[in-house]
Formats: sequence, C-alpha cells, structure tokens
Amino acid sequence: MSTEDARIPVEFYFDYICPFCYVGSHRLRRITQRYPVSVQYRFVEIHPDNPSQGRPVEALGYPAAQWAQMTEAVTQMARDEGLPLAERRFTTNSRRALLLARTVLRQRPDAFLGLHDALFHAYFAEQHNIGDPEVLVGIARGHGVEECLTAAWEQQDALAGLLEDVEAAQAIGLTGVPTLVVGGRAFPGAVSTDTLEAALEREGVTPSEDD
Repeated sequence: MSTEDARIPVEFYFDYICPFCYVGSHRLRRITQRYPVSVQYRFVEIHPDNPSQGRPVEALGYPAAQWAQMTEAVTQMARDEGLPLAERRFTTNSRRALLLARTVLRQRPDAFLGLHDALFHAYFAEQHNIGDPEVLVGIARGHGVEECLTAAWEQQDALAGLLEDVEAAQAIGLTGVPTLVVGGRAFPGAVSTDTLEAALEREGVTPSEDD
C-alpha cells in the first residue's frame, strides 16, 4: 500500500467569504502537518445572491446582537491562531473564486494550497473584493495559474463540479460551513484542533513519526 493510500480521507466544506472557514482552514492545515490525512476540498457557495461588486455586511440581515457575537468569536479565534483579520465592512459573491480554486486543484494541484490561502488572505486580511474578476486575475497571475482562468469561468465542467459539491453537502445534511467530515462523522463549525485530533485518533490515526 502506498503512503497516499494509507492516508485517512477528511472532507472540508467551506466558502472563501466565510470567516470561520478562514480559521477552520488554518486549523486543518496544522492537522495535515501532524497526521496522515488526505483532504478532499468541497466548495460551497453560501451567498449566491451577493453581487460581485460587493455589498455592506448589513445586507446579510443578521440581527445586530448576533452579528456582534459572531464577530467577537471569530476575532478571538483569529487572534488565537495568529491570523490577520481586518474589520469586515462588505460581503461579496464567491462563485468565481470557488470556480478558480476548484479548477486549480484539479489542473494544478501543486499550486492549489498557495492560491487557497491567498484567496482567504485577500478577503479577510487585505479587504480585497474576491468577487471582482480583476482581483482574481491578479491573484491567479501571482500564483502562476492564469492558464486555469478560462477553464474555471467559461467551461461548464467547472460549474458542474460546484454542483457535485453542493449535492455532497446535501447528502450529509450539511447545515452550514465550515464542516469537516472525519470517518463519516460531521463536525460543523471551526472546531478546535484538539477535537480534530480526537476524531482522527478515534479512527485509529496516530501522529506522523517525525512529530
């Protein structure tokens, strides 16, 4: 059995405009550095009604008290993880970003993680509008994957791939992102690394020997 075959599959459902996914992705990365896991990224568009030019976060319709609570929680999580997090003033449409990332994952897997992190960083740390095609073209060029843009945005296969991820989410009864699936068990929210480690060890997975 190859090393890759021995890895435990973990599904990660996320969107690039979800702040808890930003934190959850960082935590998952730390897990992959310690445990033999194979991550299957599932791209889920959470606000398809958002315009690509962006709109104020108030348009999402959260009650003020709930928004304040969510903001406080994610700010503390980001601080604990050492992640930069700017004030969220706007939300945007994530479809083009998701299509780009999913296409890069399949056509240029070596470049995916760098692009993946850059999309989160551009939106949450630098306050760039990742719904803007020009912003995304700049990010793609910065990571040497501009050749993937046409396939991502103009070919039906890419959009069909997003539909596959939505169907996978529906199949497990997903109610929100981020959600991690370990051993068939779903863990919603930006769960702690301790929780993820416990879930993996329950599946018989132990840390890599070089840890």
